[in-house]
Amino acid sequence: MPLWKPFKAVLMVLGAVLLMAVLMFVGANAWVLAKTSARIEHDLPICTAQPVGIVFGTSHWTRAGSRNPHFEARMSAASRLIRMRRVQHLLLSGDNRTRFYNEPVTMWRDLRARQVRDVDMTLDYAGFSTFDTLSRARDVFGAQRVLLVTQSWHLPRALFIADALGLEATGCAAPAQPVAGVWRLQAREWVARVATLGDLYVWGRRPYFLGPLEPLEIAPRA
Repeated sequence: MPLWKPFKAVLMVLGAVLLMAVLMFVGANAWVLAKTSARIEHDLPICTAQPVGIVFGTSHWTRAGSRNPHFEARMSAASRLIRMRRVQHLLLSGDNRTRFYNEPVTMWRDLRARQVRDVDMTLDYAGFSTFDTLSRARDVFGAQRVLLVTQSWHLPRALFIADALGLEATGCAAPAQPVAGVWRLQAREWVARVATLGDLYVWGRRPYFLGPLEPLEIAPRA
């Protein structure tokens, strides 16, 4: 038997496996997008009014040392949503793994400077991931109806997780100017959507930390 035939068979098998992986990858992303796209608004004044707006944390600074435009867009959107009364309360959820890096406090300071009242904000120090943020919103802070505030490329995965957790959620995309290198974040998000399906339906992911119930206190407007 010619030596090339076994190699040909191996290449055909590898090709079939690769094709299957690509189809599953694209199919998983298409499923997430199809289930969530109708509930994402890109114009703040028409974002669905909800009692609680969840603002996802991100770094205040870029690696180059400049202000992170994604952070800026989320803070601008959150403060405007409060002023327009599209949300009654903001849950600021982010990473606080060390005393040198505290996303919730950074968001709180920024929003205070934008004239958002302290009583209209609650800080979640254990929002280590999108999954953790939404799990804690439900199980720690008692939220049921929420408006998710983040970039448009992040919202499909966040909404998909919220659905799986039983939250009644809609998405409000933070307006942003074109940013160099955003394609890297968008590409990473494609991979993260596939990983999310594994988290939810294969290995049964659990949040890193929950803690006792701390229901949100929504203060009346002046």
